[in-house]
Amino acid sequence: MEAAQIVSMAVRLTMAITEAARRRAQQQAGVQDTVPPVEDAVPAAQEALTKLLPPDLYDLLLKGADWPQMAQQLMALQQAGVDLTLFVPQLGEMAASVHQAVLAQAASVVRDPAEHWTTAVRETLPAGPVRQAILSSPQWPDMAATMDRLQQRGVDVRALLARAHEQATGVDRAVAQSLNTPAVPVSKDAKQVAGPLTAGLDVPRDLDLDNRQRAFTQLALSSHDSDRYVRWVREALPGHEQAADALVTARLWPLLAARMADMESNGLPVQEHLARLVTDPSWAKGPASELGLRMVQATHTALTSPVGAAPGQGPRVSTAAAKAQSTVGPTKPPVKTAAPVQPGIAAHRQSAASTSRGKAK
Repeated sequence: MEAAQIVSMAVRLTMAITEAARRRAQQQAGVQDTVPPVEDAVPAAQEALTKLLPPDLYDLLLKGADWPQMAQQLMALQQAGVDLTLFVPQLGEMAASVHQAVLAQAASVVRDPAEHWTTAVRETLPAGPVRQAILSSPQWPDMAATMDRLQQRGVDVRALLARAHEQATGVDRAVAQSLNTPAVPVSKDAKQVAGPLTAGLDVPRDLDLDNRQRAFTQLALSSHDSDRYVRWVREALPGHEQAADALVTARLWPLLAARMADMESNGLPVQEHLARLVTDPSWAKGPASELGLRMVQATHTALTSPVGAAPGQGPRVSTAAAKAQSTVGPTKPPVKTAAPVQPGIAAHRQSAASTSRGKAK
């Protein structure tokens, strides 16, 4: 594949991400999603790009079969409040960077694009509306496949994601400002789970634990992640199927799965921590109706205590607190979108950036 085609893919990926951010922002504000008709969008977009893009990139985009759709997306961004005189040059700079990377780097193959790139997005981008928009977009499978192809051609996809995130965040803010909409309010669930259970995790302001699939998406967990962690729990509790079922069906399970994902990202042995559940079966004592709460408490303790600690040591979440689920507010302030210190790695991952990801098989 020629370098020009790779650049084209990168531009289209960035446009898909910003389009997802625009749609979400307008949906959040209750505004009907509309795009200009093709016959209006194409000439307007051509006029804008002629002035703002290098001729070679301009020609490349206009030759694409999906140019009319891209023109509609560009003009929809402008209608939503995005300044194209800032947005388009940034797009050109990103394309130039990708072109250089294609010429300079070798390919590396990813066998499972969906799982790999869900994890990469979670590690690279801070939790928030843009990351949620990316992973919940109907175009996500296509985005993941595009990321895979770009990496195979030598593109630093994480750096590309970081730059696209900055642009998409600008889109999200511009749309919100133009519509004069308030910030997303803190949900009841986000307030109630604040405390030891979520310490150190990025919990979205609008966390919704009543919709499990949405909660997983909000916490940037893929179906592969969820299935793997459920399997690890069952492997850690041989002969205790009822306890394992109570844990993985508990309302708070997505938060424990998010902690396992965070531990994996930092190279920590999640399965060794889970093995503590069978060596400290204190969760087995008590009413059967409260088994799920006790399992949440025991699993949180197992995950947050050193592997070598004696049973019962380490931070715990009291049963009473788990039942009340606390009400002290979100765990972390909103993540600022300043450029990360290390290219392509989100600010909340900086301390772990040098740690290799140690997934257990």
